[in-house]
Amino acid sequence: MTLIMQLYVFILAGFVGFLVIGKVPPLLHTPLMSATNAISGISLVGAIVAAGGQYGKVSTILGFIAVVAAATNVVAGFLITDRMLGMFKHPAKADDKKGGSR
Repeated sequence: MTLIMQLYVFILAGFVGFLVIGKVPPLLHTPLMSATNAISGISLVGAIVAAGGQYGKVSTILGFIAVVAAATNVVAGFLITDRMLGMFKHPAKADDKKGGSR
């Protein structure tokens, strides 16, 4: 691939991703995060292939940037999902902390 084609694919992928994410209502961002972690994992594998392949210097640099972005997305997704699930836990009662029975 030539440099122009590589940049074209990179810009097109960024634009399409921005449009897809921009259409999701804010109320659905957190529940969808756990489902999109799998997609981010697949993107991470693809980014590793692009960064590690012998496709050229530009592909290696863009692949490295993609690895950093996808890894950040996966880790942040798991942290946000964990925080969201923590909101649904019942708070510990005072009797449980003192060792009393219900």
